[in-house]
Amino acid sequence: MKKRISVLIPTYNEEENVVPLSEAIVAEFQKNLPQYEYEIVFIDNDSTDTTRDKIRMICKKDPQIKAIFNAKNFGQFNSPYYGLMQTTGECVILMCADFQDPIDMIPKFVEEWEAGNKIVIGIKSKSKENKILNSSGTKIKTSCYYKLIKKMSSVEQIEHFTGFGLYDRGFIEVLKELDDPTPFLRGIVAELGYKRKDIEYQQEKRRAGKTHNNWYSLYDAAMLGFTSYTKVGMRIATIAGFILSGISVVVALIYLVLKLIFWYRFVAGMTPILLGIFIFGSIQLFFIGLLGEYIMNINSRVTHRPLVIEEERVNFDKSGDEE
Repeated sequence: MKKRISVLIPTYNEEENVVPLSEAIVAEFQKNLPQYEYEIVFIDNDSTDTTRDKIRMICKKDPQIKAIFNAKNFGQFNSPYYGLMQTTGECVILMCADFQDPIDMIPKFVEEWEAGNKIVIGIKSKSKENKILNSSGTKIKTSCYYKLIKKMSSVEQIEHFTGFGLYDRGFIEVLKELDDPTPFLRGIVAELGYKRKDIEYQQEKRRAGKTHNNWYSLYDAAMLGFTSYTKVGMRIATIAGFILSGISVVVALIYLVLKLIFWYRFVAGMTPILLGIFIFGSIQLFFIGLLGEYIMNINSRVTHRPLVIEEERVNFDKSGDEE
């Protein structure tokens, strides 16, 4: 009996890509992996274009292609995570819908999986996409971020990992047991993953459509990783609070002594007062914002909302795979 390999593709407004992508994946399996059975699962995050119509058309032609349509947009982390748990293959390959993740990496992932690696991930070494987001300055900032997180966290941080990779069924079962309402797959792979193989690749330019990555989405991912896997931020705030409080007391005492000794000659004026207010006020605002990020992370976990609410499934019932 053939082993089944699932390919999960999260989508949002990818009307120009879903048809050629599904055709390319099927062709890759037929040419280089004929010994395996494939399952392609699209999970659509409430697209506003004709993506869903295109996916329905694909599913109608091929029962091995399935779809989950979310009731609304549940974000860039929840939807792929939920989709991974709905697949039925002995391993799952997660890739984006815009051709930035090379399809010819699939046989390489499978080869390493058959060699005993339970997780095989793609590490982005170069990118042809978005000159601004991939400028040398941005790359330096990204590297600095990863180095900072590595020093602050006891959990390994995987640099330049987008989620593109192959995950064994055993790891998928671990994801199900976690029951995490705010999953950060990149961190989970590093923290709880099995034996892993990293393969470098060059990220291709988006085939069609507009990229959904922007500064806010990158910031969102960075803060989720920071607040989920480090305690250092809050400890820095506490230590800084003690230090700055001590400095404030010392400065206040110095000013008091100078004023008492040189009562008429020592005029402090408003400048040091205003400087003190601006400096300490800005530091307080920074740490209040950081505290807010931690609180939002905690709040999203304790409310324990579902990862995704489905509106429709296509082709799951035809093969008896619905869970």
